[in-house]
Amino acid sequence: MGMDHAASPGRLPGAFMTPGSSSFVDFLQGHAPTLLPGMRDLTGGEAPATPHGTTIVALAFDRGVVMAGDRRATMGSMIAHREIEKVFPADEFSAVGIAGTAGLAVELVRLFQLELEHYEKIEGTLLSLDGKANRLSTMIRGNLGLAMQGLAVVPLFAGYDLDRGVGRIFSYDVTGGRYEERDHHSVGSGSVFARGSLKKLWRPGLEATAAVRVAVGALVDAADDDSATGGPDESRRIFPVVASVTAAGYVRVPQDELGRIVEDVLDERRAEHRRDRRETGGIDR
Repeated sequence: MGMDHAASPGRLPGAFMTPGSSSFVDFLQGHAPTLLPGMRDLTGGEAPATPHGTTIVALAFDRGVVMAGDRRATMGSMIAHREIEKVFPADEFSAVGIAGTAGLAVELVRLFQLELEHYEKIEGTLLSLDGKANRLSTMIRGNLGLAMQGLAVVPLFAGYDLDRGVGRIFSYDVTGGRYEERDHHSVGSGSVFARGSLKKLWRPGLEATAAVRVAVGALVDAADDDSATGGPDESRRIFPVVASVTAAGYVRVPQDELGRIVEDVLDERRAEHRRDRRETGGIDR
């Protein structure tokens, strides 16, 4: 009768029955810190060769935000994976995209999803969008030791702010610094080229479909100049992962609809190339 819960067969350990913080990360820190990504032991010397995820873009539109990521993961000069997913729902009203060390990044995303779900269950309400952005910042800061050894994770976070009724975008650095971006942003190896494209293609008042076209166009431009960013693969039907977040929640753009948008964007680029060749005296007439 006086047996402790932790020693009782079939019962959860006492730590699971003790009231505590609404933060799942705090719970792990106190009871199983080795499960946190940043607490993993790594011997000195160079970081091991691991797949890296590349370009993520996000942009605001009239009623929310769109986030998109290419599907390529690289390991040095080699393509490690052609169909990796880099854009995920953080919760019902937010999305997170990953760039950097792919394995750690996916692990961080899963922990972030648990963190938001745990908060909602404990508090009975959703965390505010600013609160979500701050929680992600704390988690990235906890990975600083691995980042200093070359295993960095740099996410892009975006969501629909239920209080303000607008879409918002947040970027981070490896130390956990959090920065709110205006209108659009990109991270990853092709981000310089994607940002240039976003500056030209984005405009105020975009509708959702037009915003998806802009995101796809930015990834196509990034892939054109960055070998680590994978462009749409028409032969294999491998297209970017694109999702929108609005007052209706997180919605991934269906494959068939995305395929049509990708085809339109690529046809438009081919027409531009043919026109450029004609104007410069090329052979395509």
